[in-house]
Order: sequence, then C-alpha cells, then structure tokens
Amino acid sequence: MSETRPLNSIVIPRPIPIVLSIVAGYVDTCTFLGLFGVFVAQLTGSLVLAGTELFRSELGALAKLLAIPSFFLAGMAVTVLVHSMRERPRAALAWSLSVECILLIGLSASCLAGMPFRSLDAPEAVVALLFGMAAMGAQSALVYLLMRGVASTNVMTTNTTRLAIGAAELLLGWIGRNKADPSGTSSAVYTRARREIAALLPIWIGFLAGVVLGAVAYITLGLPCIMLAILPVGSLALWYARPS
Repeated sequence: MSETRPLNSIVIPRPIPIVLSIVAGYVDTCTFLGLFGVFVAQLTGSLVLAGTELFRSELGALAKLLAIPSFFLAGMAVTVLVHSMRERPRAALAWSLSVECILLIGLSASCLAGMPFRSLDAPEAVVALLFGMAAMGAQSALVYLLMRGVASTNVMTTNTTRLAIGAAELLLGWIGRNKADPSGTSSAVYTRARREIAALLPIWIGFLAGVVLGAVAYITLGLPCIMLAILPVGSLALWYARPS
C-alpha cells in the first residue's frame, strides 16, 4: 500500500505528534490496567484477543469481539469527515480532534459510571472499551490523513521496525562516509537515516513516556485518571479551531 498522504494533509509542528503519542501510550496503559488487560491503542493485541475467542471462550468475549469494529468504524467516520472538508484541512483537523476528545469523554464517563468493574463482561466495561477503541481509531485515522510526514502515534511495532532499519542504515552510512565512496551513496543513506530517526524517535519516546505516566496515574488515582487524557486532545482541537 502506498504511504502517500492525501492532498489535504498539512505540515504539523513536531510537538503535536509527540503529544498524541503520549496520549496513546497513556490511554493504552490505563485501559490495560483498568479493563482487564485489553489494549485500545494498538489493534494487533485486540486482533489476537478476538481471534482466540473463536476457539476458547473467556470472560469479556463480547467486548473483545466488538473492539475491532469500534476501532474500524471510528476510522471510517473520521475519513468521511476529512473528505467532506478536503478544502479546509485545518478545520478538518480541529473537528477530527474534537471527535477524539468526545470519545475520550465517553470513555471517562463510562469508567466513572461503572467503577469498580466486576469483569470485562459488565455492560459498563464493554461500553468503556468501545469508547477507548473508537478514540484510538479516530486518532490513528486523523494522523494518517491530515498530518503530513508524521508516523503513526499509536502503532509502535511499525515505528520500532523503522527505527531498527534506520539505525542500521545510519551505521552503514557512517561507515561508508569514512571510506572512499565516489557515488555519494553512503552519504545519502546516512542523511536519509538521520532524518528518519529524527522523525520517529520522539514519537516512540513519547509513547513510552505516556505508558509510564499512565501506570503512575493509575496506581495513584485509579481508573478516573483516564480523564487526564481529555485535556491535551481538547486543547489541540481548540488550537486548530481558532482562525489561522
């Protein structure tokens, strides 16, 4: 599949994807700890959990099976929204972030209403999980569609792979630059690898920081700590809603 972004993507200040990666790591950790080991930011884990339900029934089967459609439909909804505002990408970003913020509010409200959850089969826990999956589906789609040149803020498997490739190419390019290389290939490889790592590493570190912050917040505040994720996303939505 092509990695070319749609024509309505825009250049985003570097701190913004980092903030979103922190939010993704934070929400993923809080829901993992508070919703019985389910991931909401990274769909791979949810696919595995859903797949195992076909052969081994466990508690929370309904929630795990509904999680993937929730993520998927949120991504579709944001895509429709973005394409309906293709001539106004800044406004599209503001509205897309607002959608994510509303979904995070829904996640927080369902957590507060249902605490303490008895199991993932509890209706409130199912609703909370679906809100969490939808919020991360919305974030994943808006980053891909609207943020030019920005890697995923919630899929660290791909980002880690690209970092590993970049690190190896950086090393090979550095070795080549210190040898005779009339074609300049090594220098080009080195420059490209440096650029790739510079773009990916802050997002990777941001996600990890979000994981740590989420764990600390959950231990300190319990599941209500999920409300703290609303502030940065809501602030970004307001920032892009203002006149440019």
